[in-house]
Amino acid sequence: MPTATSRRKAQPVSLPVIIAAWAVPVFIIGQFAMVGILPVGITLIGTLRDTRDRALRWWAAAIAVAYAIPLALWAIGPERAPSLSKDMHPVFAVLIVVVALGYQVVRVRARKKA
Repeated sequence: MPTATSRRKAQPVSLPVIIAAWAVPVFIIGQFAMVGILPVGITLIGTLRDTRDRALRWWAAAIAVAYAIPLALWAIGPERAPSLSKDMHPVFAVLIVVVALGYQVVRVRARKKA
């Protein structure tokens, strides 16, 4: 008989979310940072909607924040470059890539635990 305090198993992340999470660093490294908003959004929304793993939710939010900072700086900057990739400081690009890869590490570790 299950009790009210029994823990639920963490659901695995869906395939579109996994692909989107891998696409984030690929777009940033490939100098398509503005297009990267799509996989960032898919990763964030898909993870928050489908996953019960709190660590994975935090990593998805970290990807979104790491991407939103250079996007906001680009949008409000007085002398904007024609693309986000050209305007983004390399430190932000490295940060986004590292956080996106950290998301993948946490996802694999959570899957091995379950």
